[in-house]
Amino acid sequence: MSTGTTPRTTRAAATPEAGKLASGRIGTFDLVFFVVAAAAPLTVLAGVAPFAIGIGGPGAPLAYLISGALLALFAAGFTAMSLHVRNAGAFYAYVARGLGGTLGVGTAYVAVVSYNLVTPGVAAAFGYFAAGSIRDSTGVDVPWWPLSGVCVLAVGVLGWLKVTLSAKVLGIALVLEVLSLVVMDVGIIGERGTAALDTASFAPSTLAAGGVAGMFVLVIGAFTGFEATAIFAEEVREPRRTVPRATFIAIGFLAVFYSLGCWLVMGAFGTDKAVELARAADGPELTFRAAESYAGPWLADAMHGLIVVSAFAATLAFHNAAARYLYALGREGLLPRRLGAVSGRHGSPGGAVVAQTAFNLAIVGAGALLAADPYGEVFLWTNSVGVLGIMGMQALAALAVWAYFRRDRHGLSAARVVWAPLVSCAGLAVLTVLAVVHFDLLTGRTGAVNTALLVPLPAVLAAGLLVALRIRRTDPERYASLTTVDVERD
Repeated sequence: MSTGTTPRTTRAAATPEAGKLASGRIGTFDLVFFVVAAAAPLTVLAGVAPFAIGIGGPGAPLAYLISGALLALFAAGFTAMSLHVRNAGAFYAYVARGLGGTLGVGTAYVAVVSYNLVTPGVAAAFGYFAAGSIRDSTGVDVPWWPLSGVCVLAVGVLGWLKVTLSAKVLGIALVLEVLSLVVMDVGIIGERGTAALDTASFAPSTLAAGGVAGMFVLVIGAFTGFEATAIFAEEVREPRRTVPRATFIAIGFLAVFYSLGCWLVMGAFGTDKAVELARAADGPELTFRAAESYAGPWLADAMHGLIVVSAFAATLAFHNAAARYLYALGREGLLPRRLGAVSGRHGSPGGAVVAQTAFNLAIVGAGALLAADPYGEVFLWTNSVGVLGIMGMQALAALAVWAYFRRDRHGLSAARVVWAPLVSCAGLAVLTVLAVVHFDLLTGRTGAVNTALLVPLPAVLAAGLLVALRIRRTDPERYASLTTVDVERD
């Protein structure tokens, strides 16, 4: 959804080269739509924020701002690295360049598992929400899995076509989500006025309450997907400006939007009452109740419908990110090379799109055969593993940025490439540990189920390390190339 004329050189660059992703097609706001839609703001404020309020109490709005600030520090170094390393396998490429090829390959395998698990999970949530909307409007019970299957296939088609088409679809979905929440916020302020604006929610003392660690686990996960700006670095116009700009716009928007939305939902009932309601059995309906009370039943109904749109948009955004990781690793020979095939007509990662679509259908089909709950099991379990993996990779990537710039800052400030990466690495590492400790908050399960869900991440990391060590032993020249992937020189 970029505006303005396109320079002649940019148009020429947008023509796909054989075996390469089409460059120069994605503008700043296209990229913002990709990452903000992946975060699914309506789903977060309607489906996650009430749990955060219930667990952590009145400090939830402040927690969203603090999380945004931490991720902005991470983004400072992350985007500095994007000036020098542009690769569709962003985490893998960054870690390989900063911390070595062995850990880079291990990170690559974790990235593939994480992003590829999130996508079918969100597709299952789409089926769950869509089935509920159909039942509420027609009284007909439709199984969730065929609806999820349609979502997967539609997303696959959009992923195969020009990436700009996906950006337009995501833009429309995002605008509808945001408008519904803005109408709710206006209704709350219009009726309650300053009574809805309890500044006590932003007092640091609110973070001394019990459950705040668990609250941060839920809150930080709400930003998942913003790091995908670097994944599209090979396809954007003016990557030196577009990637950093889009990253900071996305983080800033999400932090303010989440914090303001959560604050006003609490203000709709009064802070203490909102915490009490969030902890009750019907706590997940807190946002919908606020919409109905201060804008009317029509808005609550519209928001229930728009959650379906939100889930579709998130599925599309994560599908595009997952496909590009498969493409990057196929291109490097770390996965079957057919995954590195590019659609000659559309310049999309065609081989990876097909593989990712098939994987999504397999997960949805397995959930149907096992009669799994589409939200409580397929969605929560796959996304819990995926979000945990992405958080861990963010911590590693921050450390890799520091290591990369340690000897040569390339003219960048120490604040951006030394202190910001180190502080964000420490914060993200702590939050990753907290996510493991409080994994039950993400999955809704305890014991053996959580153990089984946690095993894949260290297992694939170990597999990646072994693959890298084998390559180093048998093909030193190829191993050396893994630490110099797609370096952009000034």
